Order: sequence, then C-alpha cells, then structure tokens
Amino acid sequence: MSLLNKSTIKTAVVEDQREIREGLGMLIDATEGYQCAGAYGSMEEALEGIDLNVPDIVLCDIGLPGMSGIEGIRILKERYPGLLLLTLSIYDDDERIFDALCAGACGYLLKRTSRARLLDGINEAVTGGTPISPEVASRVLALFRDVCPPGRGVHELTPEAMRLLELLVEGHNYPTAAEELNITHETVKLHMREIYHKLQALCKSEAVAPGPRERLFS
Repeated sequence: MSLLNKSTIKTAVVEDQREIREGLGMLIDATEGYQCAGAYGSMEEALEGIDLNVPDIVLCDIGLPGMSGIEGIRILKERYPGLLLLTLSIYDDDERIFDALCAGACGYLLKRTSRARLLDGINEAVTGGTPISPEVASRVLALFRDVCPPGRGVHELTPEAMRLLELLVEGHNYPTAAEELNITHETVKLHMREIYHKLQALCKSEAVAPGPRERLFS
C-alpha cells in the first residue's frame, strides 16, 4: 500500500537521550494518524527492532553511542530501500548534513524544531517532500553556490530551485513558499526532489572527492 493511502503513519525513533526519545514517542502516539512503531536508544537496537517491525519512517539522531546515525541510515537504506529516514539532530555543520543526506536521509531537521513542525516534516517526507530546517537549507544553498556556480556543471540547480532554498532559509514552509513563487505545493516537492537528487549526485562526483571536499568543509 502506498504511504499516501495509509491512514496511520508508523514512525520509529532512534534517540539515545531517554527523555527526548520518550517525549517523541508520546507525541507521535498522541497525534491522530501517527503511531510510534518503536523507540530505540541506539542504532544497534534499532537495526534489530526494525527487522521485526518495519515502520514507514524513522526519526534518526546522529550522535549516538556505538554505531553513528549516519552509518545506521546507510545500512537501513540498503536493507529497506523504501524506508524513509529523517534525520533529527542537534548538529547543523556542513559535513554531517551532507553525509546524512548522501547516506540516504530523506530530510534533515534540527532538534530545536517545534513539535508541530516536526509532525509536518514527517508528513512532508511521507508525501514525497524533503523536509529541512532553515539552518540546513542555508548550508545546502551555500554548498550549491560554492560547488556549482551558475553555468558550471550538470549539478547546477534551476533558478526557481535556488529561490525555493532561499525562501526556506528565510523560514518559509512548503505552502508559503509555493504562494511566494506562485507555484503549487506539488511543484515545490518536485523542486525539493531535484535538490535532493543533485545533492546525492554531488556525493559521487569529483566535486566532493577527498581533496576538494576537505577544502569545501574547512
């Protein structure tokens, strides 16, 4: 069954801090249309639990004890290609954002994201969007400007996609960005998928080979 047609979104949480983990689980269970399908304190626990009860989407912390969230995202994406993995982290530095998205995360939200925005982010991911916090959008925008300036290379974004990122940096959400650009919500999602796919393509390109990448993130 398509996620778009499901009445309940099964959401798992991977978070080592008990208070945050339990809070997220209660928030998810208390919200109509959502169900907490597992709350794990480490990626090792999550890999075992998810094998027994595969959710629709996983909220993944990055700074976990033992296996990192980024490595876990990579493993889960290989095991379950259709599983949505949404990063929820305190870290907003370029390298972690880039690594998480390139490992297969469908979006990147910061832990200071409001609970309402977090639920909106889960819904955006399930309906084909790529939810990112304004601070993360700023990093992604800077990455494309630095690595793919206008007229340089196949990874260059369209002007409308770049403008969309600028609006997200300013704090717009999908609906308000769509209104500002005079496009539909679905077109916003298409632009976000374009940004996401080109970002992943950058992972495999010479633009982020070890030498240039060290300079990019220095």
